[in-house]
Amino acid sequence: MPPCDFIPEKYQSLAYQRVLEINNRHLYPPRTAYFAEPLLLHQGHMEWLFDHEGNRYLDFFSGIVTVGVGHCHPKVNAVAQKQLGRLWHTSPIFFNLPIHEYAEKLSAILPEPLKVIFFTNSGSEANDLAMLMARAHSTNIDIISFRGAYHGGSPYILGLTNVGYFKMELPGAAGCESTMCPDVFRGPWGGSHCRDSPVQTIRKCSCAPDCCQAKDQYIEQFKDTLSTAVAKSIAGFFVEPIQGVSGIVQYPKGFLKEAFKLVRERGGVCISDEVQTGFGRLGSHYWGFQTHDVVPDIVTLAKGIGNGFPMGAVVTTPEIAKSLAKRRFCFSTFGGNPLACAIGSAVLEVIKEENLQENSQEVGTYMLLELAKLRDEFEIVGDVRGKGLMIGIEMVKDKMSRQPLPPEEVSQIHEDCKHMGLLVGKSGIFSQTFRIAPPMCITKPEVDFAVEVFRSALIQHMERKAK
Repeated sequence: MPPCDFIPEKYQSLAYQRVLEINNRHLYPPRTAYFAEPLLLHQGHMEWLFDHEGNRYLDFFSGIVTVGVGHCHPKVNAVAQKQLGRLWHTSPIFFNLPIHEYAEKLSAILPEPLKVIFFTNSGSEANDLAMLMARAHSTNIDIISFRGAYHGGSPYILGLTNVGYFKMELPGAAGCESTMCPDVFRGPWGGSHCRDSPVQTIRKCSCAPDCCQAKDQYIEQFKDTLSTAVAKSIAGFFVEPIQGVSGIVQYPKGFLKEAFKLVRERGGVCISDEVQTGFGRLGSHYWGFQTHDVVPDIVTLAKGIGNGFPMGAVVTTPEIAKSLAKRRFCFSTFGGNPLACAIGSAVLEVIKEENLQENSQEVGTYMLLELAKLRDEFEIVGDVRGKGLMIGIEMVKDKMSRQPLPPEEVSQIHEDCKHMGLLVGKSGIFSQTFRIAPPMCITKPEVDFAVEVFRSALIQHMERKAK
């Protein structure tokens, strides 16, 4: 394990067994924690986490793609503590300096005409508001999202979340329609040049460099949805630039550009859910939508916006903002509070001062290429994909069938990584994909350690299977 000069405080609180009892009795849902013996985390420092026994872990999941600049970053901590001693809360009925400073900074790194900001407290709340904006502006109802999309868990936005284990048997939000996700690894079409990634699928194709047959086929599916499943005029299209919860799923290059054009021809607006892809994580660009060469009409933000502090935002055009204002009074008691906005400003400054977007590009590309070697080495590693520091490793029974590796086997590999000091995420429609999204301050030596841990976990798995 790479060195770390940070010494955590000694844990002196509730016994582990007592924590388990409280969790099972009072917290809902009680079974969401990772691992057979859930980790009781005590302290964090940059890319490192420490449990109640003082064990150190390299965090390659960032609290579900949230801690962008590092756990308890010194500058962010100092700004938070200073603001905490000055003013916590005002509500929007009074001006406060942090919200105005932050609004100016955030709008400056978004392209025209995305210049009007509504602050919220979470990604689900931001996407709820974006749905309302799309319908208020277009005066239409139907909104399309991809199968496998995750846009939040609130009752309104749940209609656009298309991951089975988040769905309910009760009726969902009306006017929400799903369409085929253009997944070039698991979907019906895909080849060896489709993705905007240093690593392509092992599927072969005969496409010319400036042509993608898979993209064209998926566009036909999108057109079919527009022709058969929604009204002639629609409210909008929600999309993650890279799907997160479904396992870091990337689309064919050029797909979103054509899809946005089709949506706008039907009177709809295009919403980019940047909750996981924003703030430099993808390396080559600050925002995920920029990697597709598009400018959406609405952008939603959360997670990395506050480095783990509860915060969200919706950014849109003056025209769409006015459409919403005509129809309702938009108000959030806690959205844009002084503490959140002070932290948000500090996060933007750290990303710039420490060149974290550039680090995401350099270290992320290095990690993708190193992980691709494991795909070539192990039959059960079906795909390695992603961009910057948003990476997926899809596990399969074998490369030919692409059938998902059973969840219990994936979980055992997951456990083995933890035992060796590496924390990664786990997701996918069949819980078959490891999600890697570390804080953007990680280094190449730490990547080397993580890759070797993962390789060792795969070897252990193969040895168990052989027995």
